[in-house]
Amino acid sequence: MSFWNGKKVLVTGGNGFLGKWVCHELEGAGVDNIRISSSSVTDLRVWDNCVSVMQDVDIVLHLAGRDGGLGYNMEHPGSIFYDNAIMNLQLMEAARKAGVEKYVSAGTACAYPANAKIPLEEDDLWNGYPDSGNAPYCLAKKMGLVQGQAYRKEYDFSAVHLLLTNMYGPGDIFDPAKSRVVASLIRKFVEAKRKNFPEVSMWGTGKASRELLYVGDAARAFLLAAEHCSSSEPINIGSGKETTIREIADMIADIVGYDGNVLWDSSKPEGQMRRCSDVSRAEKEIGFCAEVGVKEGLEKTIEWYLTTL
Repeated sequence: MSFWNGKKVLVTGGNGFLGKWVCHELEGAGVDNIRISSSSVTDLRVWDNCVSVMQDVDIVLHLAGRDGGLGYNMEHPGSIFYDNAIMNLQLMEAARKAGVEKYVSAGTACAYPANAKIPLEEDDLWNGYPDSGNAPYCLAKKMGLVQGQAYRKEYDFSAVHLLLTNMYGPGDIFDPAKSRVVASLIRKFVEAKRKNFPEVSMWGTGKASRELLYVGDAARAFLLAAEHCSSSEPINIGSGKETTIREIADMIADIVGYDGNVLWDSSKPEGQMRRCSDVSRAEKEIGFCAEVGVKEGLEKTIEWYLTTL
């Protein structure tokens, strides 16, 4: 019998970028009782709402959160910290009191110390402060890890915390005010191609690296974690491969067919300089391995984005 047979699953942020993909994976696993909590309907910063959504729920996949790209996070540090922290705290407490069987939350690889050695290993998560540009968001999410570990120790509550690397894919957020690195670059190059701009300006030097994770792979990891993980130790979810921002930009420009100049503005921040994680724990403990490579993922994402214009 499937682990998911008869399970009632709550997906917070279920109408969001990752949430829609997770719901699709759940449907594929045969789950016919999926409950979606969306910020447009239910404000999870309100305690009574957290209690309400937990009624008769077996599994919680907590994906709801507030963040954007580096610029957005730097402009709204206080509200981003509060919104993410209060949602995490109240939702897990409500889940504990409701007797939820498993609680899987979305953390971030940005939470690693700014000077952490590469590849990022879970045991190094607390060895320093995160990059200052994203620190409020990262620390709010890390409190979900602390809470889950504390609840397991005191209440035997089963909480799992996944550290996601840079997600991208169809359905990503392309709003200039909130887009992350891949969506931001795709939007810029597509616009430049369509309007015949002679040049495109980018933040930073292009030397910073990121570990890209296709959203479909990320969604699959949540189901695997819910089914197989029995620990509250953090788990890196990524591809285990490092790509520089310049390399990503070059690939996108090539796929889009843009042949103008690319200017790098070193006066702009570019965040943590290197990001690539050790994904051996994910493979060992939940059987996760990323399947979609960067070029294939970018092609799928660009193809989808063009259909929205």
